[in-house]
Amino acid sequence: MAAKHVFVTGGVVSGLGKGICAASLGRLLKQRGLRVTIQKFDPYFNVDPGTMNPYQHGEVFVTDDGAETDLDLGHYERFVDESLTQDSSVSSGQIYRDVLDRERSGDYLGRTVQIIPHITDEIKHRIHSLDDGSADVIITEIGGTVGDIEIQPYLEAIRQVGRELGREEVVFIHVPLIVQLPGSDELKTKPTQHSVKELLSVGIQPDILVCRCDEPMTADVRNKISLFCNVEPDCVIQNVTAGVLYEIPLLMAAEGLDRVVCRKLGLVSLPEPDLREWTEMVNRWKNVSRRVEIALVGKYTELHDAYLSIVEAFSHAGTANDAVVSVRWVDSETVTEQNAADFLRGVSGILVPGGFGSRGVEGMISAAKYARENDIPYFGICFGMHMAVIEFARHVAGLEGANSTEMNELTRHPVIDLMPEQVGITKKGGTMRLGKYPCALTDGSRALAAYGEAEISERHRHRYEFNNDYRELLSGHGMLLSGLSPNGSLVEIVEVPRHPWFVGVQFHPELKSRPNRAHPLFKAFVKAALDRASSEINKGEPEK
Repeated sequence: MAAKHVFVTGGVVSGLGKGICAASLGRLLKQRGLRVTIQKFDPYFNVDPGTMNPYQHGEVFVTDDGAETDLDLGHYERFVDESLTQDSSVSSGQIYRDVLDRERSGDYLGRTVQIIPHITDEIKHRIHSLDDGSADVIITEIGGTVGDIEIQPYLEAIRQVGRELGREEVVFIHVPLIVQLPGSDELKTKPTQHSVKELLSVGIQPDILVCRCDEPMTADVRNKISLFCNVEPDCVIQNVTAGVLYEIPLLMAAEGLDRVVCRKLGLVSLPEPDLREWTEMVNRWKNVSRRVEIALVGKYTELHDAYLSIVEAFSHAGTANDAVVSVRWVDSETVTEQNAADFLRGVSGILVPGGFGSRGVEGMISAAKYARENDIPYFGICFGMHMAVIEFARHVAGLEGANSTEMNELTRHPVIDLMPEQVGITKKGGTMRLGKYPCALTDGSRALAAYGEAEISERHRHRYEFNNDYRELLSGHGMLLSGLSPNGSLVEIVEVPRHPWFVGVQFHPELKSRPNRAHPLFKAFVKAALDRASSEINKGEPEK
């Protein structure tokens, strides 16, 4: 049986939460017993976000199969709890590249290559490629807003899919904005009406409107939108700004979003969604009793989306520990050994995240040193692990000037070095060590205690690694290499056993954390931070 399709578009302005809407619907349909998968079409001409500046596009989310994708895929995975693939992230760059490659190889037999049908056919091919029998419903989010020049081929493609498959096979959901003017209690519907009119102009009549608003809609507003936008009253869904992100599926369920989607798709005999576990999780979220402050020392701290999955993983781990994690954002470019205490005094944990390049590196190293010397729980992720190894090499093992060849190719002590298979690679896009790899954990390590199993798998995104030439020396000075690739060739996790909790990992554990299943390392790190906070309160003394 062919899968049903749900297409989600947005209007008026970007950032209205199309991705959260799609992810919430996916969760609700899954809780009704349906098999769900999700994909995102992005209109930019980059092949993927892998080479984009985080200030431009936020974090890069990596899938198990090594695709560098839009951060919305992180929301999809966290809400729906399904591991997605490279087929779930499609850009205009990929679409046009593949069409032009086929033109160069003669596949079009000399015909003129045009937006219609060649580009639109490729878009439709990507839509149908997910229909491999593994999903009952495919949810497709179209990036950008209706009216953008870049998304017109996508709108034409989904219009064609709707016509070709027919009703009860396709649902169009549109996410517009309900405006409340400053100083007025009145909700304005004109932007929504114009957004729908723009969609109608390309031949798409939305079936459901999920209206983003800060205040609840009145019955009059709902009926007005229904009348002027030609949708049924119960298909005008309000999406009121929520205090807790993961409460949105519950709010959408209360509004009947999944019910009307199932009705439109002819899925009429399904059970109501089982939301007991999700409701209990949200209630725990709202009723935590403790608070802990953790410093995130990075180079993109002005744009929190650059570390979105880490922040979400903090939230998951906090809830699992009956706590709220308050993040202190610290710009690593401002930190030195001399002023580290000014920036980090009072925090109960320090995390240094992933990154690239030399900017702000010494500040990260200073943060790692401050954490190690003051017994503050430290968590280094990818680049943050490199910083911890460099700091330990310099100040514990006595390797003056130890560094990574990423920052200094001529360093006397390259404790972090380019992976051998990366030598000679010049293309930057999609050429790193990407995706899921296994790791064997050492007996007695904090990593093993956190995971509770001897072999794990995690997602990677890096070119540089722990230099094996320094294994014996750093181990001899007290660094535990607690996670290795199964063949023993790569160091994946390092620890400092003499420290209360000091762990660096080569991979990105934040990518696999879930709201109802916190990642083991984040859960253990937050617990260590809470223990630190409790001991400081009892001791009544600041750190050195």
